[in-house]
Amino acid sequence: MLSRLNELIWTDWIWFPEGLGWADLKDHDGKVFPKMGDLWATIPIAFCFLVIRQIFERTVAIPLASLLGVSDKPRVRVAPNPILESYFCSTSKHPTQSSVESLSKQTGCSVRQVQRWFRRRRNQDRPSKLKKFREASWRFTFYLLAFFAGLAVLVDKPWFYDMKQMWDGFPTMSLLPSQYWYYMIELGFYVSLLFSVASDVKRKDFREQIVHHVATILLISFSWLVNYIRAGTLIMLVHDTSDYLMESAKMFNYAGWRRTCNLIFTVFAAVFIITRLVILPFWIIHTTWVYPLTLYPPFFGFYFFNGLLLVLQCLHIFWAALIVRMVIKFLPGNDIVEDERSDKEETESEDEDDEHERREKSKNGHVQNGHTLLNNNHSKTD
Repeated sequence: MLSRLNELIWTDWIWFPEGLGWADLKDHDGKVFPKMGDLWATIPIAFCFLVIRQIFERTVAIPLASLLGVSDKPRVRVAPNPILESYFCSTSKHPTQSSVESLSKQTGCSVRQVQRWFRRRRNQDRPSKLKKFREASWRFTFYLLAFFAGLAVLVDKPWFYDMKQMWDGFPTMSLLPSQYWYYMIELGFYVSLLFSVASDVKRKDFREQIVHHVATILLISFSWLVNYIRAGTLIMLVHDTSDYLMESAKMFNYAGWRRTCNLIFTVFAAVFIITRLVILPFWIIHTTWVYPLTLYPPFFGFYFFNGLLLVLQCLHIFWAALIVRMVIKFLPGNDIVEDERSDKEETESEDEDDEHERREKSKNGHVQNGHTLLNNNHSKTD
């Protein structure tokens, strides 16, 4: 049964144009072609990336953060409170006003105390600025190296200048060693991002990031299997062109280098829009979607590959809207760029108001041991 299902899934007519098939991708006459078994190499590569990342962050990122002046504000930890902790973990991190009032009655705390507890508790869970810097510096380093590696792999190839040539001889284009390593390293890196997603900084577009990682892994893997490698290398290079600029802008943002951050982010926005909203859809996707129809009748593999590309393109449009909105915000006032995907830390200004209120009450004997009494009905006659 499983053998029959496997045959149906990998039948030639699903993944290749009529008259072509898997037999055309068997090594012969010194020519090497991509194989499904090659993809298993990405698993150990991904784990190597996870180990290298830990070493990099400790030996490079942390000293660099110190050099650039990245520092975290001290955070006040909340006092243990089982009732509030249970509500925070199981119900909501942002209780409504009615819930705050109910919790106030259950705990004997004032409404302001409950609000302050939740505010500080949320801040405890937010990643520190140093953690964000370490993550950004790691990704910056990889994307920068990957960008130059991609250029080295493609700059002397004819399909880099004439994209229609990515289909010359399809699917019997022999695999080059440089293409093999470029693919395996890129795919291994994205697999490592999927492995580390639970511990990485979670932003507001967390779900979109997961969709992006999964679509990218499927796209790279599928393009490898059916020998869309020429198109795949171009797509990976386009993505790496702007990613390292975004990560470097984040690094200077966390360091408080306002003008440098704004300048890099402006360059990033321009490069992102040109590569993701112009080159990718109107050059590369056009060459993978429209041009092949002049050579072959459409088939399922054609729709599957281009469907994944369209998923990525929709994500690019979503992120482009966020990027443009950030540019509009900081350009007029020359303020620092804020990553709109990040969850901003809540200030302690309200805590300071509470502290002032307590000091005022302490003059009238309404405070014991530096803390507001939990019993709001405490007698004022002693």
